[in-house]
Amino acid sequence: MDLGQSRRGVDMGPSALRVAGLQARLRALGHEVEDLGNVAVKQAEEQHLLSDEHFTVDGTLIEAWASRRSFQEKKEPPERGTGSGGRKTLRDTHESRSDPEARLYKKSAAGEARPSYLGHLVMENRHGLIVKSCVTQSGTREEPQAALAMLAEIVPKIRAKRPAGDRVEITLGADKGYQKKELIEGLRELGVTPHIAEYQRSLPQWPNCLTVSEREHPGFATSQVKRKLIEKDFGWIKSVAGFWQTKLRGRRRVHWAFCLGAAACNMIRLVKLLPSPA
Repeated sequence: MDLGQSRRGVDMGPSALRVAGLQARLRALGHEVEDLGNVAVKQAEEQHLLSDEHFTVDGTLIEAWASRRSFQEKKEPPERGTGSGGRKTLRDTHESRSDPEARLYKKSAAGEARPSYLGHLVMENRHGLIVKSCVTQSGTREEPQAALAMLAEIVPKIRAKRPAGDRVEITLGADKGYQKKELIEGLRELGVTPHIAEYQRSLPQWPNCLTVSEREHPGFATSQVKRKLIEKDFGWIKSVAGFWQTKLRGRRRVHWAFCLGAAACNMIRLVKLLPSPA
């Protein structure tokens, strides 16, 4: 599926796989292969399977094809670091010999820092279909930045489909990790209502940035319930598609494979959602 992607043409992928003879080669290796045909974005839109109003965003850790031992000091580290106040961090002073774009990162305080990338998804809330995917380097700032970049591509396309003067309300649900001032302000500029989970207590290091109207929005609770559907997409991509660890090196290659996995996840869902042909 190429819905939400910056370049069209991904829909031609199934035909390209048939021309390349992939089915025959997989069968020769002893695998069972069933061709379920093509599923186009137009079919999903005609059946009203896609919501163009309510979305969810989240990210997941993708282990890189590199080890901790491969990280060594840079020969020419930058004079100013990427940390607060120009402080030098590990990413500024060290890099992996086997995959220089991978970073040591952990999403939870109890986890182990591993060479990794971050995979990001934007999901529509009606049936849990993926409408946008991307991969970035690991980091605490990358998740909100990726979310804003993906919404900046999706929202204009939604507005363009609507009649002039028709103002549709767009909402975005997310967990507490997206409770960032720059993200919420950016969503407001795009005309998107943030339905982002808040901390129990607003502290200087973890402030709650929603307004009273956003916090008490009638759809806020629904967005928080629906956002858990995105974990099923991540679960399929990481387990069935084997993306718990990538075997590719470099962000662009990992991004390509992750988007392919997201498209395959959509295909599996659409086959179950679309009515069977008579």
